[in-house]
Amino acid sequence: MDGETLIDDVREAKATRLDRLGGTKWLLAATGADLETGRVLRVAAESETAAAETFEQWADDEEDDRVREAFASVAALERDHAARVEDHLDGESEAGANLEPGAAPGALHEHLRSLDDTAKRVGAGLVGRPLVNDRTTVQVVSFFVNEADERRADLFRELRSETGDLLDEGATVLDGVCTADDDWERARGATAGTIDAAYDEFAGDLDAMGLDPRSIC
Repeated sequence: MDGETLIDDVREAKATRLDRLGGTKWLLAATGADLETGRVLRVAAESETAAAETFEQWADDEEDDRVREAFASVAALERDHAARVEDHLDGESEAGANLEPGAAPGALHEHLRSLDDTAKRVGAGLVGRPLVNDRTTVQVVSFFVNEADERRADLFRELRSETGDLLDEGATVLDGVCTADDDWERARGATAGTIDAAYDEFAGDLDAMGLDPRSIC
């Protein structure tokens, strides 16, 4: 196996769950049915902050120079993303409420932070998370398009593209750290598990609202 094959394999195996995460109900679940601009922006900023904290922790732990550099780079990117989203909170009802470092990270980042070796972390963080983000951010873009807010829609198009670019980095880093079949198997399992963690939280939130995640419309 190689990094590109792992990406294609997981994307195909989890296609249904990724499609459902990209459906219009994801944003409803993520915001607790509070589809106001300030709430949507705050959920996005909290997600970016949680990502930055995850990758900062991993960079501090990592002994492999190449992998540590990759994690630190992603952490910086996510800090930048969080700041850019927070800039758009100006004038919204939830502006001025500072994001708390170390706040509850959500199921996806709880999963990521539970991982205990390099192969798992690279697969989950540089492949699994971008695959999830690619689908969910579409719904944030669509929200702002429907609000006739092209400035914010463009922001999230940019964030989606920048996070999506991490897949190429993930494939390259996986090729460097996975030297045996067992490495690839651990990386694949953690990558697929990241999608499962995001989906299970989404499905659970919808179930609590009396909604069915199986409809992607």
